Amino acid sequence: MFKRIAQTAGFTGLIAALFLTLLQSFWVVPLILQAETYENAPTEQVHEHAENAPAGHVHDDEAWSPQDGWQRILSTTGGNLVVAVGFALMLAGLYTLRAPGKTSQGVLWGLAGFAVFTLAPTLGLPPELPGTAAADLTQRQIWWIGTAASTAVALALIVFGKNWLLKVLGVAILVVPHVIGAPQPPVHESLAPEALESQFQIASLLTNALFWIAMGVISAWLFRRNNADLDQA
Repeated sequence: MFKRIAQTAGFTGLIAALFLTLLQSFWVVPLILQAETYENAPTEQVHEHAENAPAGHVHDDEAWSPQDGWQRILSTTGGNLVVAVGFALMLAGLYTLRAPGKTSQGVLWGLAGFAVFTLAPTLGLPPELPGTAAADLTQRQIWWIGTAASTAVALALIVFGKNWLLKVLGVAILVVPHVIGAPQPPVHESLAPEALESQFQIASLLTNALFWIAMGVISAWLFRRNNADLDQA
């Protein structure tokens, strides 16, 4: 069982990570590079901070960041690989409890993962371009984790609940984080134009949706193939 989970997660994570990096390279990264031109522009030409106003972003000249080109691509690919393998391990583990009857069911598992880890948190904390003001990092992380966990539990109750009470409970759990609300910065401020920010949010959502669908389909296919091999052995 553990070998089957590891093989499914390893191959799924690798393929999905490369696919996500490709999508980001052509769609998301150009928007980030464009936003960085506003962030790196002379301060007096971009914005002015009042003497006692809270700073929405910090410029750290000594902080390391990958150079454009192969450094950025390798850094992005490495990060995507770690995340993709982790998510693929989660999917493969869930398949041992409820195996997909056919490969196409992987789409539903992928969409569920997208809803839990991307769509629900994005409703309160949309993707941010460089130079965008943000609330305290710890508070955002706590809200993100709570939202993802409650969404996962809610979807499980709604989909697998045996009676309507469980399904209603699932709906209630689903909306709790959004009723509480995500932490927000004291002042909403962005150096990049609003149109660029909107493009970035749409691109991030769609690339993540495609990533999750691909991961769901690949993992379901590999898991079913490994099951068939075991049955024949």
